[in-house]
Amino acid sequence: MSRYRLLSILGFTLLAFPPSLNAQTTTGTVRGYVKDQNGAPVADADLQARQITTGVVRSATTRSDGSYILPGLVPGDYELTVRKIGFTPLRRPVTVQIGATMAADFTVQAGAVELQAVTVESAPAIEMRTSEVATNVTSRQIEQLPTVNRNFLDLATLAPGVSVSEDRINSTGFRTFSAGGASANQSHVFVDGSSLKNDLTGGGVAGQDASRGNPFPRNAIQEYRVITQNFKAEYQKASSAIITATTRSGSNTWSGNALFGYQNKDLVSLDTFQLDQQKHNPAFTEPDFTRYVTSFSLGGPFIRNKLFFFGSYEGNYQNRSNLVQITPATGFTGIDTVNLTQYNGNFTSPFRETLLFGKLSYALNEKSSAELSFNNRHETDIRDFSGARAYSAATNFRQNVSSGLLRYTRVMGALLNEAKIEYSRFQRNPSPNTPGTPARFYTYLKPATTNQETAWIGSDVSEQDFNQKRVGLRDDITYSGKQQHVLRDCTTTIAIRSG
Repeated sequence: MSRYRLLSILGFTLLAFPPSLNAQTTTGTVRGYVKDQNGAPVADADLQARQITTGVVRSATTRSDGSYILPGLVPGDYELTVRKIGFTPLRRPVTVQIGATMAADFTVQAGAVELQAVTVESAPAIEMRTSEVATNVTSRQIEQLPTVNRNFLDLATLAPGVSVSEDRINSTGFRTFSAGGASANQSHVFVDGSSLKNDLTGGGVAGQDASRGNPFPRNAIQEYRVITQNFKAEYQKASSAIITATTRSGSNTWSGNALFGYQNKDLVSLDTFQLDQQKHNPAFTEPDFTRYVTSFSLGGPFIRNKLFFFGSYEGNYQNRSNLVQITPATGFTGIDTVNLTQYNGNFTSPFRETLLFGKLSYALNEKSSAELSFNNRHETDIRDFSGARAYSAATNFRQNVSSGLLRYTRVMGALLNEAKIEYSRFQRNPSPNTPGTPARFYTYLKPATTNQETAWIGSDVSEQDFNQKRVGLRDDITYSGKQQHVLRDCTTTIAIRSG
């Protein structure tokens, strides 16, 4: 086989399996200058960033101009310490946010060497190094701001121009988010750098265009960043808004939390239209509704300062009521041989969702770390019946979303290398809730009107099984040696998809 023919085959193969440029911005950066009391740069000073919760330490050395950089930091609270012989050591706290570059400068005093560093209080570090129009949703906001359904996407509305679909008890809409006047199909969500994009059916976030559930357990999200304009080149498949989130990790202290939430129709007020119906229709009844939300998480050390574990579970269980009301023409009982009105009544539409997440974090040394994580989302929804469509024609709408990720990070001065192997699967499997019964349709004029209506009894008429699978290998190299510029190379990306 000639070399040119081999290159042609390789080119067609790459076209057949286009690379998936999943975003990798799940960490933060701290950079700044170290100068003496006269404003002169201090070279070869040692910088250490110690994460408060885990004790993991990252280090750097100042360059000839006094500048330093600490890339690839896991979001969280850090203690920065600068030391050099002949100068008084200094220490200051800093909070690193996802996707942000924080500026932290030091002014050290020449003098005798002290055994303990002096803690200095200064203005909080401010992220001013990116052109992105973005809003960070912090871990404190995720923990303390209430939302009845535990959907972490709801807090994306803290960013200007972002909207999230309403969660109404009588709504048939699904839990999506959008921005900039575009549809939800134009948005994108990344978790730990892995894409949740739906490439199979409607676009947007996998599963959210047809679900009243949540895409990821909220108690497993540490924080996230909502980017609405000026996306970086590493993001793709979005034209309205991007959410990039990082998950929680264990720490040196074993900790956990549990939550149980309950809501029924008595805890939900009627809207304006329902109040009008209640006023003019004596037979009006408030729609039945119950929601149970449960969550549990646990994290801690297997080896202090080295190996950490975190796991979480969330359940979202809802019962809603759909009214079936078939009103065939009166006076023609001989035609209505099946007695269509026997299918009338209020029937429960149950929704069940289970979210699982597990993560191992290992600090190999001061320059490298590794993570292994897995998550699974399973849900069923008995729906698509009401009005003239009988409960027997309901659809059992099943969805499964799962992914696994192995990531390795290494820092070599101003060079950051991030490599990962990932696997993801999205399945959508709607099928008849009561299979085996022939579907029958009856068309008639509704009483006292000229409106035509078709009643549907028997099973749903189709079963579908969509599957989207990805296997990805990726290596990213970021160079931050220039104080005002960052070079990023997304290299060696292989993606294998099937659907």
